[in-house]
Parts: sequence; C-alpha cells; structure tokens
Amino acid sequence: MIASTTSTPVRTRFAPSPTGYLHLGGARTALFSWAYARHFGGTFILRVEDTDLERSTPEAVEAILEGMKWLGLEHDEGPFFQMQRMDRYREVVAQMLADGTAYYCYSSPEEVEAMREKMRAAGEKPRYDGTWRPEAGKTLPAVPVDRKPVVRFKNPLDGDVSWDDVVKGTITISNREMDDLVIARPDGTPTYNFCVVVDDWDMKITHVIRGDDHVNNTPRQINILKALGANLPLYGHVPMILGADGEKLSKRHGAVSVMDYPAQGYLPEAMLNYLARLGWSHGNEEIFSMEQFCAWFDLDHLSKSPAQFNHEKLAWVNNHYIKAADNTRLAALVRPLMEKDGADFNQAPDLASVIGLLKERANTTNDLAAAAMLFYRQPMPDAALLEQHFTAVAATIKPAVADFAERCKTVEWNKPALSAMIKEVLAAHTLKMPQIAMPLRLMITGQLQTPAIDAVLELFGRDVVLARLTKFL
Repeated sequence: MIASTTSTPVRTRFAPSPTGYLHLGGARTALFSWAYARHFGGTFILRVEDTDLERSTPEAVEAILEGMKWLGLEHDEGPFFQMQRMDRYREVVAQMLADGTAYYCYSSPEEVEAMREKMRAAGEKPRYDGTWRPEAGKTLPAVPVDRKPVVRFKNPLDGDVSWDDVVKGTITISNREMDDLVIARPDGTPTYNFCVVVDDWDMKITHVIRGDDHVNNTPRQINILKALGANLPLYGHVPMILGADGEKLSKRHGAVSVMDYPAQGYLPEAMLNYLARLGWSHGNEEIFSMEQFCAWFDLDHLSKSPAQFNHEKLAWVNNHYIKAADNTRLAALVRPLMEKDGADFNQAPDLASVIGLLKERANTTNDLAAAAMLFYRQPMPDAALLEQHFTAVAATIKPAVADFAERCKTVEWNKPALSAMIKEVLAAHTLKMPQIAMPLRLMITGQLQTPAIDAVLELFGRDVVLARLTKFL
C-alpha cells in the first residue's frame, strides 16, 4: 500500500441511487474511487442516495450491493442511507435559515413556471426570480394562507464559481446562470443536491470522482459547501461510456447491468481489468492485477474523451483470466450450467481436468460449459457424418478401429502412451491421422471437433472408450 502524499487522509465515495441495477458506468466510477483510496491507503465509502422515494426500491439496493460484492470492491465505511439521515439534513436546513443563507419561498409551482415562461419570452435563461428572497430594504409579499413553503438556498448573485476539475481542467460558471436552488420541499424533505453536500461535508470526502452528467450539479454544491464553511473536495468528472456506434451505452448495445456479466460467463477480475482501461491508461499495459492497478492509479491519466465499450476486447481479456484461473474454481462455475443442460457426471472424467484441457480457447465460462458437455453426455453421432467417415470406408477403417480397440485393453493409459499407440495403428494400416481420428471422435464423443484425440481419450478413461467403441464394432 502506498502512503498518502497529502496532509489530509484521502476519503472517496461511491454514491449510487437505487433506482435500478448497477450499470457499467457506475461500476467504473466505483472502481476509480476505490482504487484512488487504496492507492493512498485512504478510506472508500459506500453511500446509497435513496431520497427518490418513488423510484428507489429495496431490490435496486440489493442489486447494487450484489454487484459491488461480485466485483470485490469492498467499502471501508457504510453503506450509509440518506433516508436514515433526515434529522441531520433538517438540522442543517434550520441552521442555514438562522444564518440567512437560506429562506422560505411561498411561490407555488405554477407561479414559478410563469416566472420562467416570462424569462423565456424575453430571451433570458428561465429561472426563479427571487420573489421571496430577503434583501435589505426589500418588502416581501404577504404570506399566502394554507400554503407550505419550500426552502431555497440563497445563491450568490454576482461572481463566478470556478474549480480545477482533475479530469476536465478549470471550469467556471457564472452565479448569474443559477437561481436559488430548492433545498427542502414543502413537506420538509431535503432535495438531492443538498443531501449530497451535507453527506460529503459530514463524511469528510476529499475527492469526488463521478460521471460528467454531474458537472452541472457541481457549482451549486460548491456554493452550498462554501455557505456552510466546509472544505471543498477535489472534483473529477469522468466522461460517459459509449457503445461501439458512438452513442450512449444502453440496453440496445447488449448488457449494461454489471450482474448480467457473470450470467454470461465473465469473471470479475476480467471485468475490473477491462473497466479500468475504459478512460484510464498506464502506458500500453492491457492486463494487470487489481493490486498493480491500485499502485499505478492516479487522476492525471484519466481521459477527457468518452470511452467506447468493445465486447470483443472484453472477451479477449476474459479469455486471459480464464486461462490463468484455477481449474477447480472454473469447474464450480460451469457445473451448474452443465447440470441444467443435462450433463451426466456418473462414471465421467474429473471436471477440473476437463476444464484444464478446454480453457485455452474459451472466452467465457459459458463457452467452457458448452465445450465440456462432450465428456458428460452419451454420443449421438450424425448419421451422415458416420456414413462419411466410417461406414462408407469400413473396409479400410474398421480393421484399424478394431486394432485400436484391442490395443486399448493393454496400453498404459496416459496421453504420451496413447499418442504412441495411435501412431503404431496408423503405421500398421497405412493410414493418415484424420482417417482414424475422425471416426474415433464420432464414436466416442459424437462430434468431429474436439481437442487433441489423445488428450480426449486420456480423460474419458479406458472403460468408457472401450464401451463406446464396442457399439460400433
């Protein structure tokens, strides 16, 4: 672990809204925030922003937690839920009202919309016009009867909000572009931007890494933080992930939920490695462990340009990790898929050994499960293929297959000995390898395409090979 080079301990956060699954963009944001905290030996906080009661669901919360767990992005504090912090938000609202940095606004939604429409007609940016904003020497309207007010933040009228975004560079927004933000609704519940500010303040967040769809929220949040006398975090807004067509990643591009990927046969370490390279780079390095990623990760090498999701590249990365994975672990992943497909594991080869033979060419564990099925089901060779490779040439091939079967009874059962024995049969009958390998594959496995025949024979075992050949002899 690398010690922090800053005087203040690094504290990052991932703050999803539980209105759906954990999508790929959110997972990448979580990964970058997690890695930055790990790089400096800091703290990574998980915060669930669940104040949107109409859209937030327990199922979505569970989906987010499940996705984080699958990826292995362990949080150090949390999960914190905003709905459990309502008393704290109301306390801060009350303090701001007392300090004069917030005020009650009795304008109805219809009145506010009329204000905005009037500004649109005048060619101005539509906004709340400050009717209820207290100012020296200003007389406020009479309070309407039976109308509950909202609470608005008293945004500065002049000057600019400027911050050095660690991804996008310096961003400056005029305060005149922003109206007085509602921070509490008529029923007293706080609004999103206000809750985020109080949470970041209370949780002492030092770095906010998030999607660039939040850029417009940042100047509002900075102004509220300043009004509270809070320290400002460093902000980094990461561009979105696009599909191969250059459009925003969506369901029409395929899976966008993180938890769709284990079902499709991807390993979490492959997904992490791939996501890490979407918008960040370390030279030309493509494959690296999360330990190495955390050691390398910095904010200077985050890309200013949107990244494009490429399924072929993800499959290539996944193939690398499948080849490196423990065979027993892979066997545990593929066995339930094979059982669903009717695999018979009685008197069958050891699945981990089969996985070791097949995994070089598998891009997903689903590919691996499909390929392994040839060892766990009864062969049903296509009649036309059997005719082509055995029946039609039986006069030449059948004696060789019979010789092969006889030698199987006594040969030492390992790959080198089987390979040598096959060559002896070929020489004795003046045949080439495909002439005997093809019918043997059909009789033993039911298909023409398999790994090397000697490796397949070794895994099936003497008894199974002899029993299957006998049916055709």
